[in-house]
Amino acid sequence: MGNRFEISVVGDDAEWANSRIDLAVAEISRIEKLLTTFSDDSQTNQINAAAGIMPIKVDFEVYQLIERSLKISELTQGAFDITYGSIDKSLWNFDVNMKALPDAETALQSVGLINYRNVILDPANVTVFLKEKGMRIGFGGIGKGYAADRAKVILQQNGVVSGIVNAAGDLITWGTQPNGHPWTIAIADPDKQMTPFSTLNISNMAIATSGNYEKYAVINGKKYSHTIDPKTGLPVSGIKSVSIICPSAEFADAMATPVTVMGIRVGLDLVNQLQQLACVIIDDDNRLYTSRNINVKN
Repeated sequence: MGNRFEISVVGDDAEWANSRIDLAVAEISRIEKLLTTFSDDSQTNQINAAAGIMPIKVDFEVYQLIERSLKISELTQGAFDITYGSIDKSLWNFDVNMKALPDAETALQSVGLINYRNVILDPANVTVFLKEKGMRIGFGGIGKGYAADRAKVILQQNGVVSGIVNAAGDLITWGTQPNGHPWTIAIADPDKQMTPFSTLNISNMAIATSGNYEKYAVINGKKYSHTIDPKTGLPVSGIKSVSIICPSAEFADAMATPVTVMGIRVGLDLVNQLQQLACVIIDDDNRLYTSRNINVKN
C-alpha cells in the first residue's frame, strides 16, 4: 500500500506471537492486492479501466468498502471522495520548486471528474460503475485504515488479547501494555516530527492523523498542504494536523483528511455531532483545538 505497517503483539511465547503476526501480514497483503492501483489486475484498476463503459463485478468486500466510502462522502459533503484518483497531478508538485498556485479556473478543471455521486452501485449484481470516462477511484484515504482493522480482527480471532497495528501512523490498539497500563500514544509536533506535541490514552481505540508537515509548499510566505480540496482543486491551508480518534481505524483514516478540508469550525462541528468520535486539531499558529469529551495531556 506504499505504507509501512508495524504490528505489535503482547504474549509470553515469541514463536506463537510471530506466527500470529504472520497471519496479520498475510491479511494486509491480501487487501493490498484487491485495492492497489499499481497492478493492472486489481479490482480497483478494473473499475477504473471500465469508467464510462460498463459496470465491473467485484468481491462483496470491495463493494462494501466502496459503499461505506460513499456514505462518508455524503457525511462530509464531498470533502472525502474516493474519485480523487482522476485529479490532474501534473498541476501539483509539493516541494521547494513549487513557486505559485495554478489559477482558480485551471484548478477547478483539474477536479472536474471528482464526484462520488457518479459512482453507481448495483447491489443485486454486486457491480461498480463509474459514469464518466476518465474517472478513477483510489483508496488512499481509507485503505490502510481498513487493512489495520482487518489485521486486528485476524489477530483477535487467533487469540491475541492485546496489541497494536500501526499503518504508517494510523493505528489501532486493543487490550493493554504488558504492564497492564493502557496504550498511550503521542501526537507528533508538526514542526518537530520526533517530538510529541501531546499524549493520550487510546486503548481499544484507533487514531489517524492528516498533516501538512511532510508534503507542502510555501508560496509568498504562506504554507499550503498537499491536501487538495476536491471542490476547488486548490490546496488547503490554516491547519497543520488533524488527529481523529474512534473505535475504527478505517473511519479514523477516512475522517482525518476531510476535517482538514472542512476547516476548524466546520470540522469540529461535524465531529461533535457524531458518537464515539473525537478530534485534535493543530493550526498554523500551533493553537490546539479539541472536540468535546477529549482529554489531551500537553
